[in-house]
Amino acid sequence: METTVDTALVKVPFDGRTIDIEYQWIGARRRHRPLVVFLHEGLGSVSMWRDFPRKLCEAGDFRGLVFSRYGYGRSTPRPPDEQWGVDFMHRQAREALPALFDALEIGPGRRHGKPWLLGHSDGGSIALIHAASFPDDVDGLTVLAPHIMVEDISVRSIAATRETYLHTDLRARLARHHAHVDSAFWGWNDIWLNADFRHWDLRPMLDHIRCPVLAVQGEDDEYGTMAQIEGIHRYAPQTVLLKLARCGHSPHRDQTGALTAASAAFITAHTSTLK
Repeated sequence: METTVDTALVKVPFDGRTIDIEYQWIGARRRHRPLVVFLHEGLGSVSMWRDFPRKLCEAGDFRGLVFSRYGYGRSTPRPPDEQWGVDFMHRQAREALPALFDALEIGPGRRHGKPWLLGHSDGGSIALIHAASFPDDVDGLTVLAPHIMVEDISVRSIAATRETYLHTDLRARLARHHAHVDSAFWGWNDIWLNADFRHWDLRPMLDHIRCPVLAVQGEDDEYGTMAQIEGIHRYAPQTVLLKLARCGHSPHRDQTGALTAASAAFITAHTSTLK
């Protein structure tokens, strides 16, 4: 069942222009509770999370911020002639996310304080890059099926998704979650299948992450292997690994209960904003 959410738009500067970013607050009245910012996957949006952000925030008595990145959901779409570069996740982590935080008063010494970042897939990679680039600005990370390097299994599955998009009802199903579905799909798919992207690698920067990290991977993930989260632990040894059986690329859908319990406990145990 699809979940309808009420969202708003906020204007932020990005790439020399002003764009609209779709966002939604959860539990905004819990002013002194930890703030969890949800970073969606490569084809995600606010609505694609369904009710997982609400369930996690209720379980931990947290506040939440859910938003759709540029090109996704109801946010400003990517123009058809704009091709994302190999550094598109770095730009999201170092430029777009700080601009959103500025607009919404999130960060050390600001109204909403330091956030905890919870990212899925590409969103997990963006969370890792942000924490490595601004190590004093986040309380911690929960990353679900993150990518730190490009594996053959990822490329094969993304190529298969391209065929599914062209020849099945996937486009229509995704259009429920994106105002400009082709903007969302091709921005993600084209760059992941670009030959230059095969050299994309986050491992050299992971040792800059100082905050607590919970890294989660499903044993049946069709887009990545355990080498992804084991690599995070190798470079950031404070990382706690959670490997989930009977779980594919979306732990928040395949193992909702286990992930909610583990994430809520980890955030509560490690956040500095509890009062």
